[in-house]
Amino acid sequence: MSIAPYQVSAYNTATASENKIHDDATAQRFGFKGGFVGGVNVYAYMTHLPLQTWGRAWLERGTGEAKFGKPVYDGAIAEVTGSEDSDGMSISVHSEGVLCATGRAGLPANLPQAPSLSDYKLVPPRAERSAASEQSIPVGEWLGMKPMPVTAEWQAQDVSDIRETDPIYAREGLVHPGTILRCCNWVLTHNVVLPAWIHMGSTVRNLGIARIGDTLNVRAKVTRNYEHKGHKWVELDCMVVANETTPIIQAMHIAIYRPRQLAEAA
Repeated sequence: MSIAPYQVSAYNTATASENKIHDDATAQRFGFKGGFVGGVNVYAYMTHLPLQTWGRAWLERGTGEAKFGKPVYDGAIAEVTGSEDSDGMSISVHSEGVLCATGRAGLPANLPQAPSLSDYKLVPPRAERSAASEQSIPVGEWLGMKPMPVTAEWQAQDVSDIRETDPIYAREGLVHPGTILRCCNWVLTHNVVLPAWIHMGSTVRNLGIARIGDTLNVRAKVTRNYEHKGHKWVELDCMVVANETTPIIQAMHIAIYRPRQLAEAA
């Protein structure tokens, strides 16, 4: 069953980021039209459909998946479409006539027992960052993030930047799932230097609700670090935690941390 499409005027929130893939000049040197909207923001657009379908229950215990194939550019319309099936819903994002992202969401009645907070090691972010490499983010390494207090002002700006139209976030003071997933980016950038990198996908299990006033942190383990098609890839098993006590999501987070274009330019 088809779901009413959701259209967003995409906004590149990271033009001033250390990650120069969001900068027009760098992205154009890599063969793209310009700097592109971050994957966590595209995921944020995608979450509108399961929220519309299942409501707050999805934020509390739903599942989500996103794979990013082509960029969504600043100012372009991103159209999110979905179709319900027996396992939940499939989701697609098209922009400027191009399929940019695919994914799924669900609200399963029976899931395996949720991972425990004690399964994820709490470590501080590194005092000094070195360049991302097989040596600096080896398989088995635990990573931590600089804790982030969520103020009302910060959250209001973030929901505005994401172009979210559902009133639940403002009405109930809830942190947006796109914001929560962005923490899995920060657990990388707070520990290693990444001149230009690309979030390629995430598989998410929602475990709880984060609210304005909470402080978010991440406990992440490097599960893979490998080369594919000339790119250097990293995969992280992350748990985002509120106030060091409450698991919010568990996510497998995948990124190209060194695009082959950087190696070719070196």
